[in-house]
Amino acid sequence: MARILVVDDNRAAADSLCMLLKARGHEVRVAYDGLEAVGAAVTFRPDVVLLDIGLPKLSGNEAARRIREARGDEVLLVAVTGWGQEEDRRRALESGFDHH
Repeated sequence: MARILVVDDNRAAADSLCMLLKARGHEVRVAYDGLEAVGAAVTFRPDVVLLDIGLPKLSGNEAARRIREARGDEVLLVAVTGWGQEEDRRRALESGFDHH
């Protein structure tokens, strides 16, 4: 079982993924914006963060930077996004994501 933080401003998508992951036995929390994601990453201490890039209040890239600063390499950051151009992938990796 993993501790997973799902972050997406599309509430239906976030909640659906959360239900699926819980059904697979994982402990899951959901955040709906970038600032909430950073706070949850510090307090919930997930093993994995599935993080959208296009978020309100704080972009996914900036949230990834802040999570990486607070948690270092002890968390796996995965960009779950429709932003798939080469430049988007480069920015995500530079922001601290492990996978895009």
